[in-house]
Amino acid sequence: MSDWQWQWQAFEELSGADLYQALALRQNVFVLEQQCLYPDLDQLDQQAWHLLGWQQRDGRRQLAAYLRCLAPGAKYPEMSIGRVLTAAAARGTGSGRQLMQQGIACAVRQFPGHAIRIGAQHHLEGFYRGFGFATISAPYDEDGIAHIDMLRPASPT
Repeated sequence: MSDWQWQWQAFEELSGADLYQALALRQNVFVLEQQCLYPDLDQLDQQAWHLLGWQQRDGRRQLAAYLRCLAPGAKYPEMSIGRVLTAAAARGTGSGRQLMQQGIACAVRQFPGHAIRIGAQHHLEGFYRGFGFATISAPYDEDGIAHIDMLRPASPT
């Protein structure tokens, strides 16, 4: 795999082909792999900023990682990061860490001075703690998977 190409765009700036790739990867990971039947298209994508991580594989540009960021007030009082995923072929390579590093950096530039909230899968609590998130809820069931709410304080400006 080659270096990452990061794409940070508002919904209306995404090409139809790039949006299709993002939605297809979300479906593959969340609906098919994790077997969660839930409304992935939740009317929040249009308000979100989207981070797509592309890599060259077999001579083709392929979407390897994705997340979305919502402005403060869109879902929570804080800004939020969600729909965090890496493609199966990119797992175990540190791609999740690169995705979160890039996502937090983009989010903080887009919405400076705000904390970031995530609804994390409980088994990834330690992973997100490594990025400065602290657990702020008891575990709860979301679509058959234990989740927790976590909060990362606003970065100093």
